[in-house]
Amino acid sequence: MSTLQISLAVVGGLVLAGVVAHSAWSSRRNLPKRATPQVPPGQEAAQHQAPAQVPPNAQDELAGRQEPSFHADMDMDADTDTDADSGLPSLASLTTPDRKPGLDVLIDAVAPVVLESVVSGDAALAAMPTTRRVGSKPFGVEGLSVTTGEWEFPTAGHRYSAFQCGVQLANRTGALNQIEYSEFVMKAQAFADAIGGEPEFPEMLDEVARARELDQFASGHDAQLSFTLRAIHTAWSPGYVQQSAARLGFVAGSIPGRMVLPASQSGHAPILGLAFDTQAAMADDPEQTALRELTLSLDVPQVLRSKQPFARMCEVAMALAASMDGVITDDNGNPIRPEAMEVIHADLEQLYDTLDGRDLSAGSVLGRRLFS
Repeated sequence: MSTLQISLAVVGGLVLAGVVAHSAWSSRRNLPKRATPQVPPGQEAAQHQAPAQVPPNAQDELAGRQEPSFHADMDMDADTDTDADSGLPSLASLTTPDRKPGLDVLIDAVAPVVLESVVSGDAALAAMPTTRRVGSKPFGVEGLSVTTGEWEFPTAGHRYSAFQCGVQLANRTGALNQIEYSEFVMKAQAFADAIGGEPEFPEMLDEVARARELDQFASGHDAQLSFTLRAIHTAWSPGYVQQSAARLGFVAGSIPGRMVLPASQSGHAPILGLAFDTQAAMADDPEQTALRELTLSLDVPQVLRSKQPFARMCEVAMALAASMDGVITDDNGNPIRPEAMEVIHADLEQLYDTLDGRDLSAGSVLGRRLFS
């Protein structure tokens, strides 16, 4: 074999090795970012229980160093400073159902039920309809407590001197119509007959007209905002997204691929929502699944103005973009600039003022009911 042939063979081998190496590098580079492995608590404890095996000089150096672990940091904070996570409600408070909101003539058609004598809460509960909806609208019953003199949902063991039935005039499904109002009349009449009461219904046409006007107002002042966070270079795995969001206070939602930033008050809607592909979250091997984008959302009428939800939304979006190597865009894929966020914030302040002026403030009981 001549020198030229040997040289060509060597060059060919080097080229082939380079192609293989580049292919391996490209394959590794295209893998989605994964969540940082966590140190199991047992192993971490074992590492701190053997100081005698560490040389004296190295022991001082190790004493001031901690292994980075998100869950370990959370456990340490919980033991040493309960104030650190006071802004996040416990699991018990998140799952405790809120007291049913009372009827209000501002957004409900209300029919008083006059009684000849006091009725027990047990009798009222037995007379309640099987469903608490009229078409697509919530239906409710309240009793005037003999003990407290306040309206409340009927409770066993209590006694009531009067009742009232109501149906919500409008929600995000639309305005109460005549068919739904007729169904309301039949349900309220059946309840009144069962407890020996006499209902007094408002005029149907007047209530339907009120429902349409309320629905028009709600439709013109309903705001649901969203930012899209897109990966610039490397895609993300679902675990990486969840770990990054958890550092900012998000917890897993009830649907795969959804996380929420919970409110501090029990029964209130989450402050923010974060969503990504549900199928990716349910994949057999989620860490091999590549995500290129996620959505950060804010349901404006559901969150109290005092919580400054849009400012928090902007802060979370920028923090995620910085830590995950992403860019914030709108639904059309156009980058959202800080000055655009300021314009949106100014518009929101006007919306808040309008809702406040109508006694339907964002995050209030009536506001949450109307925009649901």
